[in-house]
Order: sequence, then C-alpha cells, then structure tokens
Amino acid sequence: MNPHAQEIAPGVYYLSAGIANLYLVGEEATRFVMIDAGMHGYADTIRKAVENRFGAGAAPLYIALTHGHFDHAGSAAALAKQWHIPIYAHRMELPYITGKSNYPPPDPTVGGAMSLLGRFFPNRKVNLNGMVQTLGDSLPAMGGWQVHYTPGHTPGHVSFFRPSDRTLIAGDAFTTVDLDSFGSMATKKQEVSRPPAYFTCDWQRAHQSVEHLSDLAPRVLAPGHGIPMSSAEAGEQLRALAEQFPIPEKGRYANEPARADENGITYLPPAVSDPLPKVAAGIGVAAAAAGVTAALVARSRKVKRERKEREEQEAQKNEAA
Repeated sequence: MNPHAQEIAPGVYYLSAGIANLYLVGEEATRFVMIDAGMHGYADTIRKAVENRFGAGAAPLYIALTHGHFDHAGSAAALAKQWHIPIYAHRMELPYITGKSNYPPPDPTVGGAMSLLGRFFPNRKVNLNGMVQTLGDSLPAMGGWQVHYTPGHTPGHVSFFRPSDRTLIAGDAFTTVDLDSFGSMATKKQEVSRPPAYFTCDWQRAHQSVEHLSDLAPRVLAPGHGIPMSSAEAGEQLRALAEQFPIPEKGRYANEPARADENGITYLPPAVSDPLPKVAAGIGVAAAAAGVTAALVARSRKVKRERKEREEQEAQKNEAA
C-alpha cells in the first residue's frame, strides 16, 4: 500500500489497501470522511496514510461503506475503534455486517481470473454490530455528495456522486480493470468493466445499476478495484458497459438472482456443479501417482547401479588375486 494519498478530484484522495481501493473526501483536517476501509490488517497503514495527508492525530468524521465485503470493510471496525467514529452503510447492507445474515455464497463457477483466485481468498466475515448506522440519501456533514443505491453486486451496495464536478465513487458497481483477465490484472490496464463476478449475486440489478450510474454522466470514475479514470474516454467506456453489459452465461446467479430483504437473504438459487475441485483432486492423484512411480523407478535404478558397482569390485578383487 502506498502511504501517500493521490488526489483524483478536488478534495478526493485515492488509496489502495490490499486488493481494493478506499477514498478520503474533504480538504480540512477536521472535516473529511473515509469511503470504504480496505482489508483486515491494514488499519495502522491506513491511519498513517490519513495522517500523511491531514496531519498527526487526524481522523475522519466517519467511515461510509459502499458495501460490506471483506476487502472493503475489513479494517472498518479497527479504525472506528481507534478513531472513536461511527460507520455508515445502506439499510439493505446492514444484515451482512452486523451478524444477522450471511452474504450469498460466492460463485467460483462463473468463470474468469478473479473467480479462480477467489477460491484462495480468506473471505473473513465483517461484524460491525453496535458501530454502524443507516446511511441516508446524502453523506452526512459533506454537502454536495449524493448517495445512490446501486444493488446487484450486493443487496445494499451504494455509490457516491458529486454533481458539481461529476465525481463518482462507485465501489464495486463496476471496476476499471478487467478482473476476468489475468493479463489485465497483472498490467492494471485501465478498462471500465463489470463488477467482480465472483461475488455478484444479482446480475440484472447489477446491470440496472451500471445504467443508472452511466445516466449521471460522470467525469471521474473512482472504483473499488482498478486505477481511477478521469479522461473523456472514461464516460464513454461506462456508457458502452451499460449498453452491452456482459451477464455471465454460466454460474449460480447467471439466470436467477439471490433475493433479500432488510433481514438478509430470503432465497438462494441452487448451487451449480463445480468441476474444478474434482479436476484438482484428479490432478493431485495423478501427480501423487507420478511421484510414486518416479520414486520407484529411481529406487530401481539405484539398486541396479549399486549391484553393478559391487560386481565390478568383486571382479577387480578376483583379477588382483
């Protein structure tokens, strides 16, 4: 993590903590907020980055979450306790960050690079019970910022928009890196792309949310994953994504979404067959068998070599005698 925040719009600063981004909004050391809070274990690093930007002892008024996945809210509790500040989230997100309900299970069958890597994520639960408050239609004490309900990736996902300069903090409503491509992830190529497929549980609403955000005509795109974009091409790419949104052809939620209410999940579509564990197990068995075979061959060769050496020694002794 780079401990120095980068300004991407007036009074909007970008940090990357782990695999996800977070943002500081505000110009004054006594009047700024944090959007999202990175992964578990980043609290001290984030606090130092905040002090690098706003001075020793500086703390935000509160933390506002786009959603509660572990990579966006993992350090929220630790930071809120250190700073003695509240946390805000949409009412539809509260069940999943207060221990009332689990998120819909991630979908490793949807395909793509992140879905493969996601099998190895720690995916720790976030419990902010007693620390989180309900977010309204605007950011408290931060005039000019709107809260837009953008579900799909999660049931209570939100994005933050400032109409005065059309700055959009989008969470995981979309990304600016193609998380389905190992190459794009490695090079961090800027490209407006669909939300992280591994965790998206309602693709129709995710599409509708992208359409809604595109209608805002943002000029600065600040996502949860990928480097922020502020070129004229950024808005064009977002419009293109809204017009040709790539809903997966396969996966648990491809044809039927998870459903939820204010208490949490009410329905999950059936899990689909996941061949990878079986394939991996088969590969493991084959590898083990190959290893055993190689060991037996090596042992046989060693025995033959030692026998030949003994025979040669015996022959040499007989000649000497």
